[in-house]
Amino acid sequence: MKNFILVLLGIIVALLIVGGAVGYTMMNDVADDSGSDDSTIEKIVDKVSNVASSESSDNASDDSDIVSEEVKFNAQNGEGYYREVTYKDGGFRQYDTETGELIGSSYDSDQDKLPSME
Repeated sequence: MKNFILVLLGIIVALLIVGGAVGYTMMNDVADDSGSDDSTIEKIVDKVSNVASSESSDNASDDSDIVSEEVKFNAQNGEGYYREVTYKDGGFRQYDTETGELIGSSYDSDQDKLPSME
């Protein structure tokens, strides 16, 4: 019984040491170096900004013009899903959820970008 308690205490001590080392490493990575552009928080903000700006560049309309976005089943194709974006002016664009390609639009300017139906 005494050996069991010693083994259990050894495991707890090992977990505390490993946890402390991991925590120390994480705190050093997350620490905000106000003079450095390479801090983790700034990297995360830059990554989120890049994702947001690349998604908004896909749309000719401004993000503030978006009324709704929803994912719908592609009943015409019989399988898969598409994302439909509806704008303030009543128009819409449909994007394939797997490829991100434009597959439908109510805008005349988008008609040449749509896949061929033949």
